[in-house]
Order: sequence, then structure tokens, then C-alpha cells
Amino acid sequence: MATKTIYSQYDEQPPPPNEVLPTMYDLPAEEEDQPGMPDIFHVWQARLLDETFRPPNYEPEEIFTASDLNIYYNVHDFSQCKRPDWFSVVGLPKLEKKPEMRLSYVVWQEGINPLIVVELLSPSTEKEDLGRKLRDAKSPPSK
Repeated sequence: MATKTIYSQYDEQPPPPNEVLPTMYDLPAEEEDQPGMPDIFHVWQARLLDETFRPPNYEPEEIFTASDLNIYYNVHDFSQCKRPDWFSVVGLPKLEKKPEMRLSYVVWQEGINPLIVVELLSPSTEKEDLGRKLRDAKSPPSK
């Protein structure tokens, strides 16, 4: 991962975020210890959400949905990310201006938080998904 200089909030004129913060190309797309969707039902449920999520006042091309894609949200700690089973962002084109697909969703790069995030329960991850599994205090919050 490319290293970028982090500037303090007290700097007189900090450079624009796109010059100092990592982009989706700098951050890992997947975590080795977290496998992808566990079963075919997760795939079907995500597909159903894709096909039926239609918030009013937005055209279909302004609704970005993703399944099993990392969301990077903490500008101060790039190791803190979540990979929900499905999420949607409204007011954002499905594809970027460039023809490449998104490798991850980086909130500070996109400028829009997801409107809805869905975590589908599965027996193997139920305790963690419901916040009932103890975690190390230094670890990021569970889903």
C-alpha cells in the first residue's frame, strides 16, 4: 500500500484530501481472514435487494449498490473497515467516471455515506453480527 503523509487538523492550509488520503487503489479490497458470502442464499438475498431497492426521487443510475465490498470509513485508521453483505448509496453513479469498477468503497473519496447497510445473519457469524461476541478493546467495533 502506498504511504501518504497525514496532515494535522491544525495545519494552516492542508492539501486537498485526494492528495493525502488513500484511494480505493491504495487500500486492500479484501481481508484474508474474512471469506466472501457464505452461501447461495446470501447471493439471492443481495440480488433481491438490488432489484427491489428503489428510493423515491432517485433515478436507477443514481443508486449504487454493492455486495461484500469493503467500506472504509475511518480517515484516521485505515485498518478499520467493514464488509457488509449489502449496502446502497444514493446520489452516486453506479460506476465511477473512469471505466474501472470500484475495488472498495472509501467514504472520504466518494463523499457520500451509505444510506442503508444490510448484514445477513448466518449461523457461523451470528454472535458477531449481533454484537454478542467479545472482542479485543483495540479491535474495531463489530458489524
